[in-house]
Amino acid sequence: MEYVILAVVIAVVAIGAITGLVVSGKRRKELDRPSQTPTITAPPAADRPSAPTKPTEGAAEPTAPPATAAPETVEAGAAETGTAAEPTAEQPVEEVRIEEAEAAPAIEVPEPTAGRLVRLRSRLSRSQSTLGKGLLTLLSRDRLDEDTWEEIEETLLTADVGVGATQELVDNLRTRVKVLGTRTPDELRGLLREELIKLIGPELDRTVHSVKTDGGPAVVLVVGVNGVGKTTTTGKLARVLVADGRKVVLGAADTFRAAAADQLQTWGERVGAHTVRGPEGGDPASVAFDAVKQGISDGVDTVLVDTAGRLHTKTGLMDELGKVKRVVEKHGPVDEVLLVLDATTGQNGLVQARVFAEVVDITGIVLTKLDGTAKGGIVISVQRELGVPVKLIGLGEGADDLAPFEPGAFVDALLG
Repeated sequence: MEYVILAVVIAVVAIGAITGLVVSGKRRKELDRPSQTPTITAPPAADRPSAPTKPTEGAAEPTAPPATAAPETVEAGAAETGTAAEPTAEQPVEEVRIEEAEAAPAIEVPEPTAGRLVRLRSRLSRSQSTLGKGLLTLLSRDRLDEDTWEEIEETLLTADVGVGATQELVDNLRTRVKVLGTRTPDELRGLLREELIKLIGPELDRTVHSVKTDGGPAVVLVVGVNGVGKTTTTGKLARVLVADGRKVVLGAADTFRAAAADQLQTWGERVGAHTVRGPEGGDPASVAFDAVKQGISDGVDTVLVDTAGRLHTKTGLMDELGKVKRVVEKHGPVDEVLLVLDATTGQNGLVQARVFAEVVDITGIVLTKLDGTAKGGIVISVQRELGVPVKLIGLGEGADDLAPFEPGAFVDALLG
């Protein structure tokens, strides 16, 4: 009997233990189930509702969330489908239209070149009149002794006129003042004006040869060292030619400076001139060749080629400049080779001029930055050094501040 009771107790305990284990297992499964739920991802762009916004005070509460998609959803959908996104509240339609208009800049009408130097004379006289005023003050002294003439020579040399030109000017002034006798301010100014114009050379041909011939467009190479404003001058020269009725193609042969081609293309777009460019670091001669070829195809009047701003002390780079000229001449002769010089460098610019003249035949000089600290005598010395005329001068940062050189207007600015 005792054994029967013991067996019943054991059975009851075993049943209770099994029931407890089953219930505990079920509860553990229910507790673990949330951790097994998959991560919720954003719905597709077309099905994703925008987050409800808090209604403003006094406004009726919406009965349902808005059906339109959130701004980021529209942009994502547009990127996936390849269609343009609709303007959002942060980007109204008016702003989109303005951006589209800026992408296609309007073609500008450059200022006429006739008399441009006269209009810019005030800028030139601000920094150059010191030379003229200094000379007039010295010549107006009651007694012109040797000390005074030495001061006149020093004034001319300081203004970068050069030794030879200074000696010639002083000798002529001494002779004419001695013959003239009386020296009124007007007489002295007229005397000095005549002698300065004579030194500058009014008989020199200062025309930029840019007229189309039967064989094709005129070709103008623009050369110079780094930092003289060569690419900017090329762009401004394009405006000068367009203002004179020429059709122009630009060649961005400065392939070694990353921004040069972009800069030149911007200048061209402003006046409706096509720009031929090549890959960065490419062959400059190839770009120049293609530019002339494009100019022939388009039937333009002038092809302007902006060459690399190479250092005149590097023989290999100077040889490359010679190569550019030879390759371009396969289409026909080069009509102009314009050397751009920074007028503020003074006599150092003459060293550059000599080296460039040995590589290519310089036909004209462009003096930039004459509105700054430059001394006007550089015009005389560089012409005497190279035997070629100054054809253009830069008188400011404005787009139309490049002017054809006029000896009379220039001397008037020097004299103030």
